[in-house]
Amino acid sequence: MRGATSPTGTIILVIAAALMTNCSTTKAQRGPDFIEATLAAPQDRVKAAVIQVLTEGGYTLRSGNEPDRVVSAAYRQEIDSIWNWLLIFRVGVSRSHVEATLAPEKETATRLTIEVTHQGKDSLFSFWRTYDTPLPQSAANQLRLVKNALGLL
Repeated sequence: MRGATSPTGTIILVIAAALMTNCSTTKAQRGPDFIEATLAAPQDRVKAAVIQVLTEGGYTLRSGNEPDRVVSAAYRQEIDSIWNWLLIFRVGVSRSHVEATLAPEKETATRLTIEVTHQGKDSLFSFWRTYDTPLPQSAANQLRLVKNALGLL
């Protein structure tokens, strides 16, 4: 008995193998960059320092219904122009967003949690995907800047 092989069957097997390989090698989505620390300063001083650092870093703070202990920043301003919105939402290749949560530990200490989400895309028509945060926008660097603003370094 001879093995029956057809070009159509071989092509189907090759396509199925390629599809299965592509599905099995997709990368998992990265989560946000996250850091948590307890700072030896009252909550109002820490909040003022966080607002100062984010504003100087090009982030626009959102005003909304968030609790007083949450500081949320809109996407970082990438260029100083009226076209910044177009760069951030459609044309740009990267964007980052910060959310800081403050919780009083004691009267003289505050727990600060910083979460940075960094997204990027390859072209104008691709979708935003989460990537590793670059060092200048990283949560560890934001914490360092807040500590410096408070005079704790």
